[in-house]
Amino acid sequence: QVQLVESGGGLVQPGGSLRLSCAASGFTLDYFAIGWFRQAPGKEREGVSCISNRDASTYYLDSVKGRFTISRDNAKNTMYLQMNSLKPEDTAVYYCAADPIAVVTTTTCSSPYFGAWGQGTQVTVSS
Repeated sequence: QVQLVESGGGLVQPGGSLRLSCAASGFTLDYFAIGWFRQAPGKEREGVSCISNRDASTYYLDSVKGRFTISRDNAKNTMYLQMNSLKPEDTAVYYCAADPIAVVTTTTCSSPYFGAWGQGTQVTVSS
C-alpha cells in the first residue's frame, strides 16, 4: 500500500525555520519525482518545490527560492523540505507528493501531475 506521512509542521515566528519530513512506504521513493505543495485558506494548492526522479531536475516557486530546500534520503525512504527565513505568507497546509515524473517544470510541479499524496501538515508563521 502506497503511503506518505508528513511531520514537522507547527507554529514558528517570522524569520524562523522548520523542516518538514515525509516518510514513504509501499514504494521506493528514489524512483519517483517528489514534491511539496501548499494550500492557504481560500487559495488553490500550489507547487512549492519538486525534484524529478534521479534528482535530474529541480523546481522552486519563485517566492521560496533561496529560502527553501527540497531533498530526499533514499536510505530512509524519506523526503524533506527545509524552510528558512519563514514569512507570514508561507502559512498554509503543506503536502508531500510523489509520482514517476521525468522532468519537473512549472507545469509538472502541480497537483494534477502527482498521484500519491500525504495527509498534510499545518505550518503557521506568526509572531
